[in-house]
Amino acid sequence: DSYGVLPRPCRTLVLLNPQSGSGRALDDFQAVVQPMLAEADITTTVFVTERAHHAHEKVRDEDLSQWDTLVVMSGDGLLFEVVNGLMERPDWKEAMKKPLCILPGGSGNALAASINYYAGYDHVAKKKLLTNCTFILCKGLYTQMDLVSLSTASGKRFFSFLGFGWGFISDVDIDSEKYRWLGSARFTLGTLQCLAKLRVYQGRLSYLPVAAEQGGSPAPHGPVTNGHLPQPAGTEAPGSPPPDSLLAPLGQPVPAHWTVVPEEEFVLVYAIYQSHLGTNLLMAPAARLHDGCIHLFYMKAGISRVTLLKLFLAMSRGTHLDLNCPHLCYVPVRAFRLEPRVAAGVMTVDGEALACEPVQGQVHPRLCRVLSGS
Repeated sequence: DSYGVLPRPCRTLVLLNPQSGSGRALDDFQAVVQPMLAEADITTTVFVTERAHHAHEKVRDEDLSQWDTLVVMSGDGLLFEVVNGLMERPDWKEAMKKPLCILPGGSGNALAASINYYAGYDHVAKKKLLTNCTFILCKGLYTQMDLVSLSTASGKRFFSFLGFGWGFISDVDIDSEKYRWLGSARFTLGTLQCLAKLRVYQGRLSYLPVAAEQGGSPAPHGPVTNGHLPQPAGTEAPGSPPPDSLLAPLGQPVPAHWTVVPEEEFVLVYAIYQSHLGTNLLMAPAARLHDGCIHLFYMKAGISRVTLLKLFLAMSRGTHLDLNCPHLCYVPVRAFRLEPRVAAGVMTVDGEALACEPVQGQVHPRLCRVLSGS
């Protein structure tokens, strides 16, 4: 059940945001993607979004039986809408079996870069990355992908495929929105601006390390091989989303076997589940689509601006952990909780802004399917 191939001929619903990235998504789809899909016997129905949450509503309410796969031509934010729209359906278990495909049309394109990396292709960007991802769609091979359930103190619940952040990385992501017309270069400019006004955030970080289940201690380097999380049988109502069996309610202490980070001042906290944070940022080289793992990074206060810049330059090659920076910590986990001391800064989930408040999450292995090329 881990792998499959799309049928031929293949019917595809393409959800496209014409405003994403530098605003060329529709032109690039017509010039690059459509000719390749036509040769591969893949027919397309193109749905152009007109506002926020448009794609969310489309996949939540639509009869999906008329398509074999759902394709997102945009940045990561539109796929976040699609995933959560599918998870709101009463038939979400069946809906999540519909393979998803990401075609890079935004600024960050982290999932597209990750899938390109998993497929063994050379690092590329822009139209070359779009061509590679379209070729993956044409091949039609799909596999399963983990999702992470995130719950907030205000009662919201999201399903995330990429990552959750607080602090420096989220500041760069949101503060650079005004430079969206620059494409991926917006993140370089945003990084320099956030370095100039480097902030420190106060809060408590707790997590359930993978090693706690495996009888060892967390290792800061190398790939992690994990089993599957047990799901309690018969505990959920029919049609309800999967329960977060590893989490205590927010407001109650974390379970005793969790780790509580002694430091409470951070430059950043980032929980990532894919290899790439952006097209040019290989943040978690050990990550895979269904490794059952959240790759948790946090940076303690006290780091210099020069060292922080060196780390981000090394992250373009995935060698940042090799610098052995004492301020940067990495641990593979199953679940985590972050409790800000005050509502300072912005939080992000899959690149989308959240209000700053206590939040926790756990991985749900193999919850959806994605075109992967291998």
